[in-house]
Amino acid sequence: MPDARPTLARAIRDALLTADPREKAMAARAVARDWAAGRLAFAFDVAMPDVPARPDRPELLAPNRMPKRGKGGSERGRIALIHALAHIEFVAIDLALDIVGRFGEERGPAFASDFLSVAADEAMHYALLARRLVTLGTYYGALPAHDGLWDAARETAHDVGARLAVVPMVLEARGLDVTPLTIERFTAAGDMTSARILQRILDDEIRHVRFGTTHFSKVCEERGVAPPNLWKELVERHFRGAVKPPFNDSARQAAGLSREFTAVLAL
Repeated sequence: MPDARPTLARAIRDALLTADPREKAMAARAVARDWAAGRLAFAFDVAMPDVPARPDRPELLAPNRMPKRGKGGSERGRIALIHALAHIEFVAIDLALDIVGRFGEERGPAFASDFLSVAADEAMHYALLARRLVTLGTYYGALPAHDGLWDAARETAHDVGARLAVVPMVLEARGLDVTPLTIERFTAAGDMTSARILQRILDDEIRHVRFGTTHFSKVCEERGVAPPNLWKELVERHFRGAVKPPFNDSARQAAGLSREFTAVLAL
C-alpha cells in the first residue's frame, strides 16, 4: 500500500515558505516533532525553494550598509546585539531545514533527524531572543538586519560536503569563538537574563557543530579524502570571508573541530 503520510520534503518546504517569524519557528518545531513521532514519510517529492520566505521587517541591508553596533555595554548596544543574534537564529532555522530538504534523501534518515533537531533548537533560540527584545521594549524587525546570511546556502546548494564545511563548520563554529566574550559583556553590564540565553545557545551550538563534523567525516570517508584537507578546499572555494583566530579551542574540540582543521588554513 502507498504511504498515506505527508512527506518530509513537503513539510520542510511549507516551513521554509512561512514568512512570519513566530509561525516559521513554530512550523520548524512541528516538522521536527512530526518526524520524530513517525508522522512524516521519508520522501522527497518536491524541490526546496531557492530563497525562503521572509517577513516585511526587518529591512535587509548589505553587510557594508549595516549600522555599527556597540560592544553591548549600553542598553542600546545590547538591544542591537540581541536583534542581530535573533536574525542569525531566524535564518539558521531555514539553513537547518534546507540541508535536510535538499540533501536528506541522499544522506538518509539519521542525517534528517540530526538536522531537524538543529532546526528545532534554532527556532527555540530565535523565540528566546525575540521574547527578550520584547521585555527590553522593542521587537524583532525594529532594526535593519544582515542580508548576506543566506549566501552560504546559495553557494553550497549543489554539494552536501560544501554545505557542511561552510555552515556548521565555519559559520556556527564562529559562534563558539565569539559567544563567550559576548556573555562576559552582558554579565558585566548586569544583564544576566540575556547572558543565560546566550549560554544556552552556546551549549546547543557545540552539539550542532558536532553534527556537522560527524556527517562531514562520513562524506570524506566516502570520497576517500582526509577531512581537514577537504574542509580547507571547500572553505576556500565556497566561503567568501576569512576563518581567523582567536578560536575557542576547547569548544571546537568538543564539537569535533580539532586544531588540525585550523592548522591546514596556514598551509
